[in-house]
Amino acid sequence: MVLFPSGRAYVARRVELAGVRWQRRVQHIARRGGEQAGALGTESAMAMRQGGHFLREHLWTAVVALVIMILPAVVAWMASSRTMVGGFDAPVREANQQVSALLQGEQLVPPPPLPPMLFMTPEVEIVRPGLVSASRDWTLLEKDYSQRLLQAFRIMKERHGYDMALLEGYRSPERQDALAAQGSSVTNAKAFQSWHQYGLAADCAFLRDGKLVISERDPWAMRGYQLFGEVAESLGLTWGGRWKMMDFGHTELRVDGVRKK
Repeated sequence: MVLFPSGRAYVARRVELAGVRWQRRVQHIARRGGEQAGALGTESAMAMRQGGHFLREHLWTAVVALVIMILPAVVAWMASSRTMVGGFDAPVREANQQVSALLQGEQLVPPPPLPPMLFMTPEVEIVRPGLVSASRDWTLLEKDYSQRLLQAFRIMKERHGYDMALLEGYRSPERQDALAAQGSSVTNAKAFQSWHQYGLAADCAFLRDGKLVISERDPWAMRGYQLFGEVAESLGLTWGGRWKMMDFGHTELRVDGVRKK
């Protein structure tokens, strides 16, 4: 380039021309981009105006559609945010542990028989007439059921401070028919229609200060019946407190193919 000045001028000229062409290309691209952006902006503005016009004409339709789209998500969120009722999980775990202990062979011993005079007081006769002649022989109850019921007795004592008493366990067909003859206020079940005839049911109440407390009108007893129902159900028993004709002290173990229809 130093030895040939004409060559230097040629190269400089070519570089200048290339720069001019590149500048023109850049300007052309920028001009086209601006035109496209302007067109896009114009189309967007037109779409917005059309959308606004549509909403003004179909406002309530749009609101209803929006609610329909949002409502399922809101309901799902509210349902997932709810917490279970306090203590709901605990009884399930406790029930599994308690039934497992029973199935593992833990044998509970029935309490000593109560004096017959406890079942002959005026208070008892008002609620359960003729109870003194009922059977309270634990050996006449089916083994699995008696163990679950004894487990319920133990839980009621250790956890809730209630002493339980067996009022009637096995019931003969003759006694069942005699009770049914007294009317539906006593029982609707005739002979062999009750789990009592199979040793799979029992009626229970509470002991307080050496006396039987049966009446649900006693707030202390009513609270005990509610706790007893929860404990019994946790052990897989059916509790009479949930029936239409409520029998709060009654539990039974329903076994398929045992009771006559």
